[in-house]
Amino acid sequence: MAPKTATKKDVKAKAAAKKVKVGTHAKGKAKVRTSVTFRRPKTLRLPRQPKYPRKSVPSLPRLDKFAVIKHPLTTESAMKKIEDNNTLVFIVDLRAGKPQIKAAVKSLYEIDVMKVNTLVRPDGQKKAFVRLSSDYDALDVANRIGII
Repeated sequence: MAPKTATKKDVKAKAAAKKVKVGTHAKGKAKVRTSVTFRRPKTLRLPRQPKYPRKSVPSLPRLDKFAVIKHPLTTESAMKKIEDNNTLVFIVDLRAGKPQIKAAVKSLYEIDVMKVNTLVRPDGQKKAFVRLSSDYDALDVANRIGII
């Protein structure tokens, strides 16, 4: 009998038989580990998408312009500063910073401030020396405020 020619079915069957014998998952090469500690791989981290806001209403700032400046100081040394150095002296909130003091004085008294120096007094209150720009006279502003 003459040898049969291989048909498509025979070729497919032989290939399937070989895969069954060898297995579909051939053993791959093991990864070389260079460190003894296992580091978890970085995976995709999606941003949070909250279903509702955690704060219903945004909070108002605790220090507004009226809370920053408590009152002007009317001591002799403060009066001397007004006359000689074109500087107003205020007692301010302890938590207020120089930019906040500058903004509060500017908005309350409609004057331009050159710079602010501060110190904390031994009684625990903060004193602010507000130097006015050369356009404004501290004596006029003090009269308008009611210090003098």
